[in-house]
Amino acid sequence: MACSAWRSMLSQVVLGAARRPALCSGSFSRGMQTVTLIPGDGIGPEISSAVVKIFEAAKAPVCWEERNVTAIKGPGGRWMIPPDAKESMDRSKIGLKGPLKTPIAAGHPSMNLLLRKTFDLYANVRPCISIEGYKTPYTDVNLVTIRENTEGEYSGIEHVIVEGVVQSIKLITEDASRRIAEYAFEYARNNQRSSVTAVHKANIMRMSDGLFLRKCREVAETYKDIKFTEMYLDTVCLNMVQDPTQFDVLVMPNLYGDILSDLCAGLIGGLGVTPSGNIGANGVAIFESVHGTAPDIAGLDLANPTALLLSAVMMLRHMGHHEHATRIQTACFDTIRDKKVLTGDLGGSSKCSEFTADICHRIQDLD
Repeated sequence: MACSAWRSMLSQVVLGAARRPALCSGSFSRGMQTVTLIPGDGIGPEISSAVVKIFEAAKAPVCWEERNVTAIKGPGGRWMIPPDAKESMDRSKIGLKGPLKTPIAAGHPSMNLLLRKTFDLYANVRPCISIEGYKTPYTDVNLVTIRENTEGEYSGIEHVIVEGVVQSIKLITEDASRRIAEYAFEYARNNQRSSVTAVHKANIMRMSDGLFLRKCREVAETYKDIKFTEMYLDTVCLNMVQDPTQFDVLVMPNLYGDILSDLCAGLIGGLGVTPSGNIGANGVAIFESVHGTAPDIAGLDLANPTALLLSAVMMLRHMGHHEHATRIQTACFDTIRDKKVLTGDLGGSSKCSEFTADICHRIQDLD
């Protein structure tokens, strides 16, 4: 798959040593756009620093407002993100987030789930496209998973009925189902994509998935230019590993999207090379790496920043900075294709700082 396919895909999501990112103040910020940077945990600060350095090399018109995100308890004992992080996102509307850990403690929420709920990030968009020069068993993957991000089994509604019996409630609403369906079809139309597949299990969960599927069907009626198909989740998984080229845009409820988007990432080389964007209400968007915090290699200069960097490329295009996005993306893919400076998970033995430096040099050579 040529880089042009990635460029087309990432352009349409509409829509070294660690350094502290530059603050958005004074003359420095004139002509710049503020982005809230959430470095995250584990390897998060290292890969965030790599992205900042690459953006500086590309002279991207972004100034970073760094915020840490850890859950705190607010009034009434409700979990919330720190007020300064929320205030920054409310102002900037755009965020870039590294991986966040969720402490294993009774009642402690998933940080990613808390962010989605706080900013109503209702659509997770994950393009999965084969990268030229990075060999995997699949060579021509070119699809997008669009995941409803706010409800389903991840609504967090659980309780003990009697000792030894726990009930978890799957919440599906008409409004959220219609909203994600409309987003998927609009995305397909804006990206010259030909089809949308609704992924479901309405044969088993007739009321919940049935409602989701019904809203998808209704929305499909207003997008006659886009082919609409519907398929059971298990059938999609089977067909996906047999021939992923048969799929284009897939839309699905929350849990299915979590599972299927990771499966699709595996087709192109894993979460370390897969970007992700979360589109929310009121113009808010947070782009993120979706891999884990990798605490075993944190601080060792071994992390691969590609997923966060490609998510930042999605972010730049979302912001309208297409030229800068293209230069960064081209330099990244050229580095991977050249195979001389790659981190361990990409098949090489280079450090994160060396991989980052190579991308920076290639960006400068493009000037």
